[in-house]
Amino acid sequence: MKFGAMVATRIDDWSLLKFAEDLGFDHGWVPDSQMIWSDCYATLALAAVHTSRIRLGTGVAIAPTRLAPVTAHSIASIAKLAPGRVFLGIGSGHTAMRVMGMDPMSGPDFREYLRVVRGLLDGEEVAFTHAGETRAIRFLHRDLDFVALEPRIPLYVAANGPIALAAAGAFGHGRISAGNEPAATLERSLSAVAAGAREAGRTLPDPFHTAALTYSCVLRPGEALTPGGLTERVIDQVGAMVMASLHYWWELFQKSGSDDFVPDSCRDEWDQYLAWVDGMETPPERRYQQVHEGHCTYLVDEERRFVTPATIRASGGIVGHPDEILDQLHDLEAQGLREVTLLPPMDGARACFRAFADAVFDRY
Repeated sequence: MKFGAMVATRIDDWSLLKFAEDLGFDHGWVPDSQMIWSDCYATLALAAVHTSRIRLGTGVAIAPTRLAPVTAHSIASIAKLAPGRVFLGIGSGHTAMRVMGMDPMSGPDFREYLRVVRGLLDGEEVAFTHAGETRAIRFLHRDLDFVALEPRIPLYVAANGPIALAAAGAFGHGRISAGNEPAATLERSLSAVAAGAREAGRTLPDPFHTAALTYSCVLRPGEALTPGGLTERVIDQVGAMVMASLHYWWELFQKSGSDDFVPDSCRDEWDQYLAWVDGMETPPERRYQQVHEGHCTYLVDEERRFVTPATIRASGGIVGHPDEILDQLHDLEAQGLREVTLLPPMDGARACFRAFADAVFDRY
């Protein structure tokens, strides 16, 4: 099992990745969401020149906000600063696009995007279509080393839906999921990845990296995931990510008109959340902006009441006392997961990373 540290991308907090390296984390992930955080590649560049061991990459780069050759050249530029330590995590933009009130990239377009990026990072000439025109493109001036393509840059595809999972099999060296998946769901997802590889006539890399974006809180004596044991400290540490799940549920509900996917265990919290959103002063046509306040970064005060033992469990965080967390990690690895990637709240990142490292690294 590998352990990843993901940070809220604030450019002058690049030292968090050095901090994670010193604690013993394997991977440092820097998210890409243009209306929420700083630029991921500028932040990665600073981290790359101040670290020596930790592997660094986008967590995840957003396909529809940059042309495929731009994404390829950006990560290959970071690879110049940290050769052999760079990966490209990439997704279709569920948050980055919805925070602008727009849809993520379609599945077929995302697959085509991955084809172009993978070919360019492999040093190939590829057919690239833009504004209705298709042209052959390749990196020029390779002998001048403006970008680094070797060692080969792994491509980790953010995929939960069937088209993206198949594309991960066709082009990826790994896959990152949004949240921990139940064992049966993870098995189905990995089967879909393998089928995508077979359809593309490709053998998956061995090992094929599997990561889950999640969060953690190491409980202290007297704390528990019960109404009486849920302290303000725990809510502070997990709240931003719990609410990110509810933000995502709201987006799905707006698109489908159905909320059948919401677990029965937190139906009361969900109904209260919907009523709260319906009462927002922000006009409905711009409500997506207010819904995403604090997204994966901090807990909005008005949303604090929705962080309960039920919503914590439903959002799939790794929360428990040290022995319970170790048991969870062993179970996840047995199911086929190869990395847990932790995204703590911005103000509590160092405390969260340190607590997890102290509880896990010497014992796992």
